Amino acid sequence: MTDLLDERFAPTRVFAHIKGRLTFTIEPPGHDLVLSDPVMDDEVMAGQPTALALAPGARAAAVLVGLVAYPREVRVLLTQRAAGLRVHAGQIAFPGGKIESYDDSPAAAALREAQEEVGLPPAHVEPLGYLDPYVTGTGFRVIPVVARVEPHFDLRLNPGEVEDAFETPFAFLMDAANHSLHSREFDGKLRQFYAMPYGERYIWGITAGILRNLFERLYS
Repeated sequence: MTDLLDERFAPTRVFAHIKGRLTFTIEPPGHDLVLSDPVMDDEVMAGQPTALALAPGARAAAVLVGLVAYPREVRVLLTQRAAGLRVHAGQIAFPGGKIESYDDSPAAAALREAQEEVGLPPAHVEPLGYLDPYVTGTGFRVIPVVARVEPHFDLRLNPGEVEDAFETPFAFLMDAANHSLHSREFDGKLRQFYAMPYGERYIWGITAGILRNLFERLYS
């Protein structure tokens, strides 16, 4: 079983599989649906992306799901947000932020934000496709951009936004046995979300939801 899993997650196989499954088409494409039942910022119901687009005036955002292509394994680049931030302080996240008017695409925005937050050189990154959008309770429609990242880069963390950056094995995150479904009560409603604890890191909420979506797009 171990040999099978090792072969399944070999870098060449992983990236060939991603290129066969993902595209740069955003689903759903519409921008005029209203978010009728807002969710918490850090919570995606049952780990699924919402099928809702933006309410008028809401903002688009992009995050970089960076898959670092080492010779023998793939690892996922994640950050720990700075403790002094107004929202999501200290939480595990992908590099990312608002899509600005001067960004050519969600992929361009994700690359720019990754460079601003952690100093990841765009020349090391090859965007491969988009996952399903997520809508947050604060009115962001988040486009996850899956990308191949060449290793041997030097990161320069922006201390105002990022406290730490680290890598987690892709094989661990793509193993459904490591996806636990948790429940919490928010504003009187019981809501569910995925969590993927890895060592001392607690990966949950929209970050875990995006990883779960990647798993479902590739392996379910």
